[in-house]
Amino acid sequence: MTAKEAAMVYEEKIAWAGLPVSLLTLIGYVAVLLTRASSTPMPDTPYVDAMLGSIGVGVIVMIVISIIAGITARREGHVRDVRDKQIGARAEFTARGVLVIGALAALILAMLEADTFWIAQAIFLGFALSALLEGITKVALYRRGMAEW
Repeated sequence: MTAKEAAMVYEEKIAWAGLPVSLLTLIGYVAVLLTRASSTPMPDTPYVDAMLGSIGVGVIVMIVISIIAGITARREGHVRDVRDKQIGARAEFTARGVLVIGALAALILAMLEADTFWIAQAIFLGFALSALLEGITKVALYRRGMAEW
């Protein structure tokens, strides 16, 4: 294996960085939500600002990390190749199931006329878990390789 092959490519750096960012924003959101719920019933707990803040912080941090990783990847001369595209597609496909489950849960909750709080939580959790699974899948595929079909 050459030094270039051993170095982490841009997409792998982003996947590694995305894991703690996704996890920490999810944990932070849940912590704020549970703290607020200690004084009010869960469906009456204000969540919109915490949810938007969690999403916003995650997006901003990932943009900064992407810029930094892009600068280092450009210096190393790495361009996205077929393997990167295959890993990205496989990871998105794997994570899509979790996203669909979250959407179905929200749909069922809406059909049951559940409080909008629970519908929003189902959607948010679907997105958060999907992002985590996509990152885990990418890291695993970069580290262990892809099985041939």
